[in-house]
Amino acid sequence: MLRSGQGLTRPKSLGYLMFASRWLQVPLYLGLIVAQAVYVWQFALELWHLIETVLLHPEAATGAAPSSEVVVMLTVLALIDVVMISNLLIMVIIGGYETFVSRIQLDDHPDEPEWLSHVNANVLKVKLATAIIGISSVHLLQTFIRAQSTPNDKIMWQTLMHLAFVASAIGLAYIDRLLSSSPAEHTRARSLAGTPD
Repeated sequence: MLRSGQGLTRPKSLGYLMFASRWLQVPLYLGLIVAQAVYVWQFALELWHLIETVLLHPEAATGAAPSSEVVVMLTVLALIDVVMISNLLIMVIIGGYETFVSRIQLDDHPDEPEWLSHVNANVLKVKLATAIIGISSVHLLQTFIRAQSTPNDKIMWQTLMHLAFVASAIGLAYIDRLLSSSPAEHTRARSLAGTPD
């Protein structure tokens, strides 16, 4: 009897070990929080550069250098780029932790993100792809503003990469739609809602 009990315990213990291994991802998410702090510092530097260009040294943007309007536009786009990457990090940190490590018990906190209530791996991938498209759009717009001093092949490759990101996001959204309309997903949704078949 003891031998049979031990034989049943070993696979169960191994399964618990596999399940507990998800906590090894926690240092990775903590590292992304540190990266978020670095982006806050980068945002502060870009913002200071904008204030310095517009208010403190407006004469520095005259002459052979780009006009002050172009400098301000590029700096604002750089700020938007930092914010969008920071949003991407937030989605990966919170959504990834909620999906792959452990549920975040917010107890109906008023500041809970809207998307967190229905996040899963597929939704997270689509949102990440959409965020990457936004970041790519900002970089592409920066390149178009500098079009006179940018080689044509660089513009072409950036445009192709942006279109590839768009196509990938459309593909992920289509796959997510197929999976959400599958009978297995409907059965899972009913079981989670407590609705009988």
